[in-house]
Amino acid sequence: MGFLSSTVGRKILMAITGFLLLTFLCIHLLGNSFIYLGWINAYGERLHSMPPVVWAARIGMVILLAVHIFFGIKLTLENNAARPQAYAVKKNVRATFAGRTMIWTGLLIAAFLIYHLLHFTLRMTNPEISSGIDAMGRLDVFKMIVLSFKNILISGAYIAALIAVGLHIFHGIQSVVQTIGLNSDKTLPCVESTGRGIAFILFLGYASIPLVIIFGLLNFKG
Repeated sequence: MGFLSSTVGRKILMAITGFLLLTFLCIHLLGNSFIYLGWINAYGERLHSMPPVVWAARIGMVILLAVHIFFGIKLTLENNAARPQAYAVKKNVRATFAGRTMIWTGLLIAAFLIYHLLHFTLRMTNPEISSGIDAMGRLDVFKMIVLSFKNILISGAYIAALIAVGLHIFHGIQSVVQTIGLNSDKTLPCVESTGRGIAFILFLGYASIPLVIIFGLLNFKG
């Protein structure tokens, strides 16, 4: 446990768990994108045909998230108490809104994930639209998504959470580079552009689904 007793060790663990969570977000977005091809019900059926794999992935994500949140809060409290010595290249760190709100966007994302699981995974928040069956006898995930996002409040909550995710990713990528000591006046613009680009692509990819539904560009028959 000596590794975790040091600030650098905890930051490295934060970087590793953050990278794995970011990878999951990218994979999850690819799965969600099947809604545009009309394959979302088949995709959902395929996932549900492999419960051990699905539950192992879910438990793994919960553990990663719990570790990330725990050490994120711990580091924030330590930094605040010590008038942070933060990163080795602190002179290159620019104070940004994303950086100042990192702990709050993280907590907002965690709260939203609980809602998201209750909404689409456990199907507890809107049972009246979450148990439909399509013509092939599969869970009608497409209809569930469309009916959910037709509700402005639900879509608004998702988009607000996605803004928090984008800010968190933007600063998180900079933090990783700073933690491993590769940040400098020369690399900072590239790091910021990369973080901004990844955050924007993920935001646009996820937010596009509720937006096209709100504007009536994606609908179901019946």
